[in-house]
Amino acid sequence: MAKPFMIVGNDEKVWWDDDGKTVLSAPGKDSVLIVDLANPEDPKIVASLPLKNSIVGPPVNLDIDPSGSIALVADSVDVTKDGDALKQVPDNKIYVIDLKSSPPKLAATVTGGKQPSGLSISPDGKMALVANRADNSVSVLSINGTDVKVTDTIAFPDSVAHVVFTPDGKRALAVRFPAHKISVLDIAGDKVTYNKVDIAAGLWPYNVVVTPDSKLALTSDNGGSGSSDGSVDTTSVIDLEANPPRAIDRVVVGDGPEGLAISPKGDLAVAAILRGSNNKKAFYYQKNGSISVLKIDGKKVTKTQDIEVGGLPEAAMFTPDGKYLLIGNYMTEDFSILKVDGTQVTDTGKRFKVPGHPASARVSH
Repeated sequence: MAKPFMIVGNDEKVWWDDDGKTVLSAPGKDSVLIVDLANPEDPKIVASLPLKNSIVGPPVNLDIDPSGSIALVADSVDVTKDGDALKQVPDNKIYVIDLKSSPPKLAATVTGGKQPSGLSISPDGKMALVANRADNSVSVLSINGTDVKVTDTIAFPDSVAHVVFTPDGKRALAVRFPAHKISVLDIAGDKVTYNKVDIAAGLWPYNVVVTPDSKLALTSDNGGSGSSDGSVDTTSVIDLEANPPRAIDRVVVGDGPEGLAISPKGDLAVAAILRGSNNKKAFYYQKNGSISVLKIDGKKVTKTQDIEVGGLPEAAMFTPDGKYLLIGNYMTEDFSILKVDGTQVTDTGKRFKVPGHPASARVSH
């Protein structure tokens, strides 16, 4: 695969009725797409793999290694028969996709912890960390080409939704969703240690990103335990240069942030806002979600724009050159394509249709 490209997880098992109640379908129709972004205003699907994945969890349950050789996809939740009904149960699979193969193909399946969710590959491409929501743990994976193995498990007191490396490779941040905390992991070679430094985030932190210079982290504090609730929510600003690291600000965004992305230039971030777009009868229902644009100036973060996108926006990504922004809209089965000019974001009005409901996506870097 020539870069840049995008990997997308489509979940066809989960929908909602007008009351916002979850409606389940049997598995078998999910897919993982590999998309060529040579022209970000006209993306092209180059491969579709029939792999199960889930909208349950933050939209970062997949990642691409820095060389663009492999991708990992966590299969968080399975749908199984419970008598005549269907129910969701935690899965434990991590798929290894060989992106060098033409077309890309499934190379291996790794068994990890229960409900593997947010995950990230290290800046040197030799390690991955996977947050296991139903196991209160983070799995450490070694990566050697398509040979991926679980080498260690780090226990936490409660559930971890996502984990991300700092770009300098020295630390990782684990998002402890029900504890409303971000925990710091130290990384030395292939050893990962939870150093018991915990930073208070806003309510129900779901996602975290780090600036390219590793000095600042931003969170998506979901506020409603994984959904909208009609109230405003926040992005917490964490100073990673401070000793110990600490939250220095909270920026009000909108109702129900999940997806989160930071520009490769480090001067801009966006939070994808659900706005109740999967709950038609709720007082806070809006047909479309939005993005909150956050300008980063040193350690000062300011919300500068709100831009409407599609229904239930999940994944948010900048292209590697920072000139475009792609937002995956679950309900409307498409990606909003936005253009970035300095710190100004505008909607191109173009949408990239996908064959399914994009639950998660990441771009090569």
